[in-house]
Amino acid sequence: MTVKLALSSVLVAVAVVLSPLYFVWGPTKAYPAQHMVNSVAGVILGPLWAALIAAVVGTIRISLGTGTIFAYPGGIPGGIVVGLVYRLATRLIKKRRLAILAASLSEPLGTILVGGTFSWYILDPLLGGSMHAKFGAIVWFLSGWALSSVTGCVLGALCLLALDKTGLLNVLKG
Repeated sequence: MTVKLALSSVLVAVAVVLSPLYFVWGPTKAYPAQHMVNSVAGVILGPLWAALIAAVVGTIRISLGTGTIFAYPGGIPGGIVVGLVYRLATRLIKKRRLAILAASLSEPLGTILVGGTFSWYILDPLLGGSMHAKFGAIVWFLSGWALSSVTGCVLGALCLLALDKTGLLNVLKG
């Protein structure tokens, strides 16, 4: 438990320190570092810890004025999906590195399909419901989430593969 808490603290710090590296896309700010941390946390610590890390990072970023309310639906589902896919992939895929890649690269499923869609249906009524029927509007909205999530999960996959190659992944997983 102490090791997981310490590693979670480090991952929160990494995501917060890298939070100035973002780009604006419509009403959201895209933070690839959050998705990188989601990938790493989901594989090493599991879905619950990844969700907690995303929630803490989102809260800190909002408190610092560098994040938006989209930090919660943009981060939490991605970490959960990575953790769950990693658990499933390690049972179905014999090669560990393929399981790591499958899990890490699944982060956009949680971020875009779950978080982005949820956010869209919350945001649309606040904007008068005028964009609800416009397919192009939702594609534009979700494309910002996709840019951030895909970039971050690729970075996370590279970090995890490097940790695996050096043997540190085994140490961190306990």
